[in-house]
Amino acid sequence: MKLEDIEKADSSSTLECPSQSYLDKTASNSFSNDSVEKPDLVPQSRWQRWIASLKNVESSGIEPVPINKREPITPSTILHMLLMWFSMTLATNNIIVGSMGTLVLGLSYRDAALCAVFGCLAGNFTVGFISIWGPKSGNRTLIVARYFMGYYPSKVCIILNLFTNIGYSMVNSVVGGQILSVVSGGHLSVIVGIIIIAVSSWVMALFGMKIFQLYERVAWLPQLLVICVMVGSAGPNFDFNIQTPMSTEQLMAKRLTFFSLALSIPLAWAPLAADYYVYLPPQMKSSRIFLATVFAATSAMSIVFLMGIGLGTVIASSAHLAAKYGSSPGGVLMTAYDGLGGFGKFCAVINVLALVANNTPGAYSMGMNLQMIGGIFGKVHRPVWTTLATVIYAACAMGGRDQLYEVFKSFLPLIGYWVMMFVVIVFEEHMIFRRNRGYDWSQWNCRDKLPLGIAAGVAFLIGWAGAIVGMSQAYYIGPIAQMAGGADLGLWLGAGFTMLFFPPLRAFELKLIGR
Repeated sequence: MKLEDIEKADSSSTLECPSQSYLDKTASNSFSNDSVEKPDLVPQSRWQRWIASLKNVESSGIEPVPINKREPITPSTILHMLLMWFSMTLATNNIIVGSMGTLVLGLSYRDAALCAVFGCLAGNFTVGFISIWGPKSGNRTLIVARYFMGYYPSKVCIILNLFTNIGYSMVNSVVGGQILSVVSGGHLSVIVGIIIIAVSSWVMALFGMKIFQLYERVAWLPQLLVICVMVGSAGPNFDFNIQTPMSTEQLMAKRLTFFSLALSIPLAWAPLAADYYVYLPPQMKSSRIFLATVFAATSAMSIVFLMGIGLGTVIASSAHLAAKYGSSPGGVLMTAYDGLGGFGKFCAVINVLALVANNTPGAYSMGMNLQMIGGIFGKVHRPVWTTLATVIYAACAMGGRDQLYEVFKSFLPLIGYWVMMFVVIVFEEHMIFRRNRGYDWSQWNCRDKLPLGIAAGVAFLIGWAGAIVGMSQAYYIGPIAQMAGGADLGLWLGAGFTMLFFPPLRAFELKLIGR
């Protein structure tokens, strides 16, 4: 195939696609969503030449990583996978989420701990499942989604994921800004702290996946040591008997709400999970990828959830500490270092570095997601989109810095709704319709070869109808949620409706259209 034909693919009504052998043998440096360019093609603009000249900056776009550019499997590959996920998910913001179980919802330590651990385990099963598609295809997660959702419906997931990452990056920036402000004794404003977190994450995301993975292999150690300090300092003050009096119906509703909240944390990683494995060869066993991802992410999340749950009991049972540090997320974290003086402030700064480790993957993936929208978006370089996304979430963080707990309560469940519906479609399409047909990964950009996505789109909308009637948020409570005592059933009804309607719709689509 001629290169000119490939470059004209976006403007053609019938796309021509590169062969699998072409993708296997060619290293791609394209910035375009709808083209595959040769690696030695001279950039056409001054900006492209400048980007290409920057040492260690990943200039590639959303095209598949060719086989000859994948990393070989070594005895340390699994260890690197474990460390990467452990580091990314051993995040300070998850301590804040844990504190909501006891401080905001009024659960006992035991109830909150059980909901958190089993919730994050269930959520990480989805992350492990989505992760396996990175080595199989060499594609980022939401490019793989084209094989399940269709070319155009997958763009809806891309837009939803952009909002997801902006929200999470906003939360990380606010928590980091509050910590830096408290550590400085108020001399450093929260806004300046937000800027520091955002710029640090931007720099790391700019250099790309390989540099980021190297950083994540070591970033977990200081954070884990600091958590050990937190346990030694605040652990004796944990109140394992505290619980807000409530009726049995209210208790069950809040247990389910916190379980869904804890499940939503790992669910937010699912639309990104395959991105971090695209440099692994397809020979990598899916079972190893799944188990390593689930084990590392669940272990790290459980540690910080339990720490946060304990800190929530400390604040809830101590009027003195509540008055001293307040109930803001940054204040809750500083409660763990009460009495440690300057060493406690040093530990808090290490927590901020962990926020950067957690924030960087989202900043990296947002640049990719904007390119995946296609058209003019696909022609803009990833570093430009990464920079713009950083500016947007930093601005949102500055505006919402005083309502962070409300953002957590209202925002995180909405993530879980759409991601769970997406995962259900991927699972059912693979297990029911694709298991014997397989995949041609060279067709990643061929609209006339990919599913139309009518079945997936309709099932997705039906799933949202289920989520709406079952959701329970401050701004809206669905009729089914009202009948369940205010429990948030949106995630479960959304997944159930999607699971029920997608198979017959997809079977009809295949019979009628054939793809």
